[in-house]
Amino acid sequence: MSHPVRIGAQLQPQHAPEYSLIRDTVMRAEEAGVDVCFNWDHFFPLRGEPDGAHFECWTMLAAWAEQTERVEIGALVTGGGYRNPDLLADMARTVDHISGGRLILGIGAGWFEKDYQEYGYEFGTPGARLRLLGEYLPRITSRLARLSPAPVRDIPILIGGGGERKTLRLVAEYATTWHAFGDLEALKHKSEVLAGHCRDVGRDPSEISRSTSWPGAGRAQEYVAAGISLFTVSASGPDYDFTELRDAIAWRDAQ
Repeated sequence: MSHPVRIGAQLQPQHAPEYSLIRDTVMRAEEAGVDVCFNWDHFFPLRGEPDGAHFECWTMLAAWAEQTERVEIGALVTGGGYRNPDLLADMARTVDHISGGRLILGIGAGWFEKDYQEYGYEFGTPGARLRLLGEYLPRITSRLARLSPAPVRDIPILIGGGGERKTLRLVAEYATTWHAFGDLEALKHKSEVLAGHCRDVGRDPSEISRSTSWPGAGRAQEYVAAGISLFTVSASGPDYDFTELRDAIAWRDAQ
């Protein structure tokens, strides 16, 4: 199965002094021609002033669902331990309906300790967070199958992370898209590990699209040759500079 090359924009909801700036940025991204608009699921900025301006992920996605017309939307990625998984499934189904079937349910195990400490979640160990994600994913898929009305489409699940033994096994079992960071050789290796997990669970590895950060036009074709089809460019407040994003869109359109 081949996957079309697509460009995503992660519009990081940090350092925007008012929400209207993010609203206008989403509109600019859709008009510029991106395929997917992502935000992220943190409660505080990851860079710059640690207590700077920041907005919440899922209420924002509901607003994006109403505001946009064409792009897919989602979190890159939802913190797996922040919400009851059955509730998260219902939230996803609702945003999917608001958007007319354009939601991607991005999820990961979580990693930013301040999010957990400040909002009263147990941070635990990386292993404990991964175990929790493993417990939550079947609950999410089960709840999605029982909700009424059902989602507009079979909501694609994007799982972020590169752990070879646990995370990639969950990708093989549940994901439509796998997102990871790393250099090309590391991604090639992990993609082979993922293929092995897929064979173990009786799944065709080509069913799962591969996703990573935009490597620049000079190297993007190497990543495509390695099977990566979704490239995401990050932009942060307060300026939300689209210079790199426009370069990525131009490269896609020239293929």
